[in-house]
Amino acid sequence: MAPRLLARLACAAAPALAGCSGSQAVLASQGPHAESTAGIAWLLFAGGTAIFAGVLAAIWLAARGPAGARDVLAREGMVLAMGLGLPVATLSGLLVHSLRTNAAIAPRDPPALAIEVQGEQWWWRVHYLDDQGRPVFATANEIRIPVGRSVELLLRSGDVIHSFWVPQLAGKLDMIPGRTNRLRIQADRPGVFRGQCAEYCGGAHAMMAFHVVAEPPAEFEAWLQRQREPAAPPRDAEAARGRDVFLANGCGLCHHVAGTGAMGRFGPDLTHVGGRLHLVSGWLPNQRGSIAGWIASAQHVKPQNRMPSFTQIAGADLRALAAWLEGLE
Repeated sequence: MAPRLLARLACAAAPALAGCSGSQAVLASQGPHAESTAGIAWLLFAGGTAIFAGVLAAIWLAARGPAGARDVLAREGMVLAMGLGLPVATLSGLLVHSLRTNAAIAPRDPPALAIEVQGEQWWWRVHYLDDQGRPVFATANEIRIPVGRSVELLLRSGDVIHSFWVPQLAGKLDMIPGRTNRLRIQADRPGVFRGQCAEYCGGAHAMMAFHVVAEPPAEFEAWLQRQREPAAPPRDAEAARGRDVFLANGCGLCHHVAGTGAMGRFGPDLTHVGGRLHLVSGWLPNQRGSIAGWIASAQHVKPQNRMPSFTQIAGADLRALAAWLEGLE
């Protein structure tokens, strides 16, 4: 009986323990906003455990305890105290604590940086804004921020309701069509933190991830400068051929690549796609083979996404196209 009970307890605890580590760990906070959220969670865990233990003790006393204890538990006053008074006191205390925590993490100083993030089925459009709130450049599915600085995210939706959630840096916040919600995030150390759309938004919802990359301020400023520049010219003849394949197959109707004839705005901006860590909303590593596989089999890799599979591109042309995109750093 004991081994079976331990196995059941382990299965019950597994979901909670899974939130303590990993790239999307809910309780492994890496910033002040997430730390406050984790503090509320630990308080709830501790309170829930104490209440559960108290209920078990009361059940044991009612069933097997001495007669005096059973008489006390059966009194009307005890029933009202435990059934009404304790819940009211507990929930009131949690409400006060939550309100105080929200007030403590409310932004008081202007952010060091403002970034607009728009959720679309099923990817993330990202615009870095200047001091006047105007877009400077665009990227996709990856947000870079400087370590130790508060960043404000302007969250919007281009179609249906999405929810932005990067648990190691902040709580989740809905992205609602026609509205702009604001969220502050801050990373206390360099690292890569995985996020996810937390509101079901259609067929490929489960594959709508993103990454926040926190870099030292000097490295972040260098990255910002590179992003403002147009796409680098092809490095060799194969890359030049890949650029021509890109334009000849109409890819520029959906994608923008600064410095070329590709002026599309429907899909992700690819001006510096080679410098990103992942492809396909955080699901594939950014390397030449993944790029080629995605182009040729987009509907197989991520069913129902808006990009068709370009099966008509010959192998040599596909390799050249992947080489050119990989070089857009």
